[in-house]
This record gives sequence, structure tokens and C-alpha cells, in this order.
Amino acid sequence: MKNQCLKYNVCPMAMVQDLVSGKWKILILWYLSSNTLRFSEIKKRLPQITQKMLTSQLRSLEEDKLVSRKVYPVVPSRVEYSLTGLGEKIIPILELMHTFGSQYLNAELDTESDQEERIAQI
Repeated sequence: MKNQCLKYNVCPMAMVQDLVSGKWKILILWYLSSNTLRFSEIKKRLPQITQKMLTSQLRSLEEDKLVSRKVYPVVPSRVEYSLTGLGEKIIPILELMHTFGSQYLNAELDTESDQEERIAQI
């Protein structure tokens, strides 16, 4: 795998890490993977994020051509965000991450359940 990085100026793994790094980018991409969403809808799904941080993360994803921003000429302003064709290519990776997270949580629950059973037997 390491040798595959040699034919590029930047290692592809490092580039992907740069694209999705940031506390909220993966979740933003995940929520956009199923729907086009308005800014306020993304904010509702991520209640801990500040408006400034959400704006910054969306702009970064837009600059990287993973997310598109559509502004409608209405008052009050209406802005929608969606994945671009390039952004849609990351969906299988996000789905694998979701599956791994579910399996990890289930393993943790199984471990906790086993510990509780052992404690109950004492």
C-alpha cells in the first residue's frame, strides 16, 4: 500500500484525511448522503455545532467540491446543500463507517452485558 503513494505528489490517504478532517465534516456528509438539506436542517441534526463552525465546515466541503450550495432568489433567503457527484462517491465509505460503529457499539453492549452477568453471579 505504501508504494501506491509514491506515484502521486500527495498520498491519497493523507488527501482524504484532509478532505474529511474536522470535527463535523463526516457527520455533515453523512446527513447530506440521504437528502438535500437547508442550513437550519443541518443545524438541527447537529445541535452542538455553532453557526460559525457549521458555515466554516460547509464552505470547506464546498471548496473541496464535495458539497454544492444552491441559493434561491427569495426573501427570506433560502440555501440548500447537497452532495456533488464527487461527494456521492464517499457514501460507501460513510456506510462502512456506520456499519463499523454499529458493530463496535454492539460489541461494547455485549461486553457490558457479560460483565453484568458475572457480577450478578458473585
